[in-house]
Amino acid sequence: MSTLQSYALPAGRILMALIFVVAGFGKLGDVQGFAGYMASGGIPAILAWPAVLFEILAGLALLVGFMTRPVALTLAAFSIVTAFLYHFDLGNQMQQIMFLKNLAMAGGYLVIAAHGAGALSLDNRLGRPAAA
Repeated sequence: MSTLQSYALPAGRILMALIFVVAGFGKLGDVQGFAGYMASGGIPAILAWPAVLFEILAGLALLVGFMTRPVALTLAAFSIVTAFLYHFDLGNQMQQIMFLKNLAMAGGYLVIAAHGAGALSLDNRLGRPAAA
């Protein structure tokens, strides 16, 4: 594995994790408001707490490289679903950017799923393979 791969895998994984960790903790300040936002996309408001916990826990798992492949695949799916539910308004430039941002995130999570967490990860410490 090259030096670039050795450092790019954990750096990319950490950067991709931050969006969910920060967003999840940010939602803790107004879970009721977030529940209303979820309902606007057709998702029952009762799922607000599970969604917040998912964002935090999945983000932290990716951050430390734990169960990286399934977590990354789940985050990719989550990013695609939320892109279509909340940002698919191609007539609104800001929503179009948010839509494309979510799709780009999904692409990044798919790359992480394909390549694994890398050597600097909990998966590696636990003996899970770093790459397919």
